[in-house]
Amino acid sequence: MGMDFGAAPLIAFDVLDLLGAFAFGLSGALVAVRRDFDVVGIAVLACCTAFGGGLIRDVLIGDIPPVAFTDLRYLVTALVAALVVFLWHPPERVRRVPLTLVDAMGLGLYCVTGAVKAASFGLGPVPSALMGVTTAVGGGMLRDVLAGLQPSVLRRDSELYALPALVGAGAASLLFYTGAYNWWTGALAALGAIVLRLLAVRYHWSAPRALRRQGGES
Repeated sequence: MGMDFGAAPLIAFDVLDLLGAFAFGLSGALVAVRRDFDVVGIAVLACCTAFGGGLIRDVLIGDIPPVAFTDLRYLVTALVAALVVFLWHPPERVRRVPLTLVDAMGLGLYCVTGAVKAASFGLGPVPSALMGVTTAVGGGMLRDVLAGLQPSVLRRDSELYALPALVGAGAASLLFYTGAYNWWTGALAALGAIVLRLLAVRYHWSAPRALRRQGGES
């Protein structure tokens, strides 16, 4: 079963998905620069971050071969992002701010498009939302592993990461199944996830950890 929603929602999907690929491409390239990778490493990390979550999603929902391998726009988008960062990137002392921003943008955009694509392939609202989360966090996890870092979504000191993606993906899934998904509603769902992620970073909101026994380890 393919993507069967109408022309306008399809355009909305393409625009948001390519914007997500560009944002995550910037994110991967900035991490590569921070880790002092060469031009090849910057391009590889940009592409892996831009494609990683979508590849996992497409394989799981049966969209084979994945769209990243059949639609040249995704490769071009990721490589343009890598080129932008290669030619210009902020100084190291302020690099965390743009990295956090573009990563949040990629997270918000991909959680929406991931959920919508899964829903269009016949998954129910809950599995579609989970596929949205997978799409949103998969690329960042692959980026961090390749860069020799602990993935943000697993770090004990990390601010909320998967939860904003779940909020955006859940909203997108509901929009799709109620027939209300379009450019504006999809963008608003993505914006909600982005804002929640940035607020979590700003105010250091984190998920609760396991309770510890008094006088010993948990």
